[in-house]
Amino acid sequence: MKKNILKNSAVQSLIASLICIFLGLLIGYIVLLFINPTGAWGAITAVVKNFFNYSRANLQSKNFGNTLVKTAPLLMCALSVLFAYKVGLFNIGAAGQYVAGVCASIYAALAWGWGWFPCMLLAIVAGAALGAIVGFLKSSLNVNEVISGIMLNWIGLYLTNMLLTTVKESTSPYTLHLKNENPASILPSLGLDKLFNGNGYVSLALPLSVLLAIAVAVVLNRTKFGYELKATGNNKNAAKYCGMAERRNIILTLVIAGALAGLGGALLYLTDYEQWQCTTSAVPSMGFNGIAATFLGGLDPIGTIFSSYFIQHITSGGAYVDKTMYSSQISDLISSIIIYLCGFVLFIKYAINSGIAKSEEKKAKKLAAASEEGGDK
Repeated sequence: MKKNILKNSAVQSLIASLICIFLGLLIGYIVLLFINPTGAWGAITAVVKNFFNYSRANLQSKNFGNTLVKTAPLLMCALSVLFAYKVGLFNIGAAGQYVAGVCASIYAALAWGWGWFPCMLLAIVAGAALGAIVGFLKSSLNVNEVISGIMLNWIGLYLTNMLLTTVKESTSPYTLHLKNENPASILPSLGLDKLFNGNGYVSLALPLSVLLAIAVAVVLNRTKFGYELKATGNNKNAAKYCGMAERRNIILTLVIAGALAGLGGALLYLTDYEQWQCTTSAVPSMGFNGIAATFLGGLDPIGTIFSSYFIQHITSGGAYVDKTMYSSQISDLISSIIIYLCGFVLFIKYAINSGIAKSEEKKAKKLAAASEEGGDK
């Protein structure tokens, strides 16, 4: 009897993700038609094409590099959410942990003159510290990690604004440029800039984030430590009965998740691609987009690499929408619709499994009926 390929989890994740992407683009196109039907098709294709909107190959290459620069931190936030989710925890605090990493890396680089490596390590520690607080509250006081995570997002944001005000430009709310103040704090390019037409922002961050995604996959699926973490997430009481330290595992999970998100902050801001705005009044979307990338990737670390790139590709592509026909927020709206639909990946996988089960049940009944008829004859 042939094995149904649709039963394969990876295939289901791929189909579910493609359906969500198609529906997201379709709904986005319909919204554009209602606003201004004249330029709707051009706008939606501009979003999808992203850097291909440029006709010259050198500009395509350079702007492809810009998309990859922001994919690396998004991937780290996605891995942060995924790692916690695999252990039965929802790390909505990844956004705040990401901000903590941004704060630690920028402050260490500008105020203390540290190099890129210690700045990166400090970002990991800062993100891990916020994760540890959420983990301690969850394991010791049974405080829901969603509530404590959201509260810490805002605490982290305002503390970051306060601290980085001491290293900002005197005439603007933005922090000083690393390349002018402390070039040693910028992540090394490892020669990758040559692949993207001299785009100096493409750096160590890209291969490092991919390697960490592979490492997370290995830890979760191929180690005793990963098995214990998942067992604790599936049933805390059963894990305790088996001799596993469930409280320690909860704290450790959120420490690792926080460290991943904190590193994400460093992987973007230590490239000097962006400066932090000390008047920021909203938590950066990077941490929340990581949730979408996690589910669009089918809750698989390797799948998350591709989903993170896709979400950043669409987000960056929104900048090419004709602003004379649509407001500047329309690109964010299209991206948000696609990101919102990413949450339905698990539902689509459930629908696929239900459909397979019903189909197999019908076939089994037909075979049973056929065998009974054969026996009567």
